[in-house]
Amino acid sequence: MEICFLGATGTVTGSKYLVSSDSTKILVDCGLFQGLKQLRLRNWDRLPVDLSTLSAVILTHAHVDHSGYLPLLVKQGYKSKVYCSSATRELCSILLPDSGRLQEEQAEYANRHEFSKHKPALPLYTQEDAEKSLQHLAAVEFNQEILIGGNMRLRLYPSGHIPGAASVEVRDPHTRLVFSGDLGRPDDPIMNPPTPLEGADYLVLESTYGNRKHAAVDAQQLLGDIINRTVQRGGVLVIPAFAVGRTQMLLHYIRLLKDAGAIADVPIYLNSPMAVDATEIFYRHHLEHRLSLKQCEAACSVAKIVRTAEESRALNRRKGPMVIIAGSGMATGGRVVHHLKAFASDPRNTILFAGFQAEGTRGAAMVAGAESIRIHGEEVPVRAEIISIDSLSAHADYAQILDWLAQMKHAPRQVFVTHGEAEAAAAMVKHVEETLHWPARVPEYMEIVQLK
Repeated sequence: MEICFLGATGTVTGSKYLVSSDSTKILVDCGLFQGLKQLRLRNWDRLPVDLSTLSAVILTHAHVDHSGYLPLLVKQGYKSKVYCSSATRELCSILLPDSGRLQEEQAEYANRHEFSKHKPALPLYTQEDAEKSLQHLAAVEFNQEILIGGNMRLRLYPSGHIPGAASVEVRDPHTRLVFSGDLGRPDDPIMNPPTPLEGADYLVLESTYGNRKHAAVDAQQLLGDIINRTVQRGGVLVIPAFAVGRTQMLLHYIRLLKDAGAIADVPIYLNSPMAVDATEIFYRHHLEHRLSLKQCEAACSVAKIVRTAEESRALNRRKGPMVIIAGSGMATGGRVVHHLKAFASDPRNTILFAGFQAEGTRGAAMVAGAESIRIHGEEVPVRAEIISIDSLSAHADYAQILDWLAQMKHAPRQVFVTHGEAEAAAAMVKHVEETLHWPARVPEYMEIVQLK
């Protein structure tokens, strides 16, 4: 067996791994690079593989840093199946077309306002391209074994990150290779904990929070304090949030806070039609998380849904106090960018980041203390209070990852640490080596390794 690391090396984005065994080739994850420009430029490069020889694609979950390259792969000629869990297939049906639509809108906006260096600016792929790629998705049940090609077998295990998220086991007659996927937290208020695995010959391990632990704080109370502080200033609280997972957690916490009378009765707006669709998928896959159907309905009813672009623009003309939850989670695109343009310059307001911010994104810049951010070719001053709460993250921290690894009965011969910024990945290597005494290292981009 052989593995080629086509993404997520030294970065949390662009997850792609080419696995070969005899004449069978599969791609585990098919994600977009995000953040830094030199990473995003990789999205325009063709993969170094003849797509006619690719037997299958396997997705660990639906987030676009793991699935967002798929429309381009199909556009370039990929014709085989894309295996994933049932919830991942449903989530991809809303996330991928939205990704294509956003890219079209960004290209159109850049051309209309003439701030792009490219004449004309073009989308990486379109909404139509994304919708065509959905025809290739094939749902696989958790723990169900699938034969791929002549000698590869696939099995998915729940990883607890978002509905449908999976750890992936791929094996041929000689080698068992496991991909952790994005691991959820054992104490997550919504998702079930990740499934412990038996073991592996080789392990590809995520390291998003490889250099830190989540703070031991009451995230619900902290959110309530932030809302009340902003309300007392008469300000607007803008929360860039991922449509899948994070938005549902925020709505659940806000519902609990309102029911307890712990926050002021101010209007809550959910400006993410995609998050509404994602919440319906939460209903259908309620066995994968801790919330009852009644709790799901209560959380969704706490916010007024903003459906049209005109309703979204109208929010920017309103005054506080109010709370706006909008995508995207790293402020790289979507409706939240327009809200940042409207509200980031007012010191009465608050911008709350509720998850990991990849290097090179607007979110990362604001959390790092940027005095201004560039939006639609303009520099927007940042005078609002900027807050980041890691304890709302859907990723396990390094200690929780080590606990998950320690449950393996068979230690891997080698751990490849990926899906983390350089510092986080290096720290995760050290933790694995010093705590578990397993050999670990960070692979290079495009590196090919023989798994003997």
